[in-house]
Amino acid sequence: MIRLIWAASVYTRYFMRRYMPTNILLDSIRTRRRGLKWGVPAMLLAIPYLLIANVCVQLIEEGAPGWLHLVVLWAIWNMLKMLWIGPISVALLIRARLREAVARWDEIRSTAEADGIRRRPLVDRVANGRAR
Repeated sequence: MIRLIWAASVYTRYFMRRYMPTNILLDSIRTRRRGLKWGVPAMLLAIPYLLIANVCVQLIEEGAPGWLHLVVLWAIWNMLKMLWIGPISVALLIRARLREAVARWDEIRSTAEADGIRRRPLVDRVANGRAR
């Protein structure tokens, strides 16, 4: 029984990650370096989901079918996903830029060492009177 539940959850997750539009959008934002800049604007997509949830709640209060509760849960879940992608993408973008800066610095340092140039810190150059 546990194996059946496990398999059903794995296939459901695969289906959701593969075919649901919000998951496709979130994956493209998180996995690509150039997609990280779209995380904060993607937060604006939370507004339509909030409106959908609000309309469905109003319809339920007026006597609409109870299955609209599922639509409310779906809309709130997608709204939360869209709200969280903004801060997460900013953190991932900062991490990517730091990695790029470190890689550039390592490249500059390795080419300077290969050329036989010794770079001294600015403090040493100021102490010796050769700061430029």
